[in-house]
Parts: sequence; C-alpha cells; structure tokens
Amino acid sequence: MVPLLALTAHTGARLAEIGFLLVAIAGVWIFAGEVVASRWSRFRLSVAGILLAAAGVLLIIATH
Repeated sequence: MVPLLALTAHTGARLAEIGFLLVAIAGVWIFAGEVVASRWSRFRLSVAGILLAAAGVLLIIATH
C-alpha cells in the first residue's frame, strides 16, 4: 500500500502541536461562553466546536 501523504517526524510533531493549541483555544472559548452569559455565547460554542473538530483531524493526521 502506497501512503497518500508522507510526513516527516518534525512535520507530524508540528501538526500535533497545532492540534493541541486548537484544543486549548477551544477550551478558553467554551469557558468564556459559559462564564460570560451574553448573546455571543452560542457563537463562541460553535467556534469552539469547529476548533475541536479541526484539532481532531490534525491529530489524526499527525499520528499516522
């Protein structure tokens, strides 16, 4: 089987770092959406969900 995407160890580690950074940012956004009850809380939760999904994809790519 031929790999579709060849990554070096450095590139995989960089993708994992970006993924974990997105998880951290999403956590802050969820916290801000829950603590500060404003009309933007639903938007913050939606952005956090998108960030978590993107982080998951990056972490899956980094581990392969």
